[in-house]
Amino acid sequence: MGIFDFVKGVGKKLGIGDDEASPNADTLKKELDSHKLGTDGVEVAVQGDTAVLKGTVKDQSVFEKAVIAVGNTLGVSKVQADELKVAPEAGKAAPAKEPTLYTVQKGDNLWKIAEKSYGKGQGAKNTVIFEANKPMLTHPDKIYPGQVLRIPDLA
Repeated sequence: MGIFDFVKGVGKKLGIGDDEASPNADTLKKELDSHKLGTDGVEVAVQGDTAVLKGTVKDQSVFEKAVIAVGNTLGVSKVQADELKVAPEAGKAAPAKEPTLYTVQKGDNLWKIAEKSYGKGQGAKNTVIFEANKPMLTHPDKIYPGQVLRIPDLA
């Protein structure tokens, strides 16, 4: 675990000029912090079209949201998060668990994604997926092909 794939030519444009250019570390850090996830202590570096995240976050949810917030940026094709740790209840930081991510396909909506992820008849769980992707998602109908969403466990 540690490297997550995204679609380089799809994502939020951060006003960096050339569509093919990879955003710089400062721009990605500002984007990450704009979501107010509690990622103040996270460092962002860029190696080509790969964003590298380092530091400690308070829980698995923030880890996953940080990865998708940076990865769903135009020009980023991978997010490396080997050195992004989740703080345990007490003591030393621990490695994060492997998240379940889903890349939106043409024709998808959150209902269909919930049924694909949780099983037939579970479309009503689309609200769980929407809530798990806030604040990056602002409306359940505003998803696009190539966007990566986190799919939380139902437990």
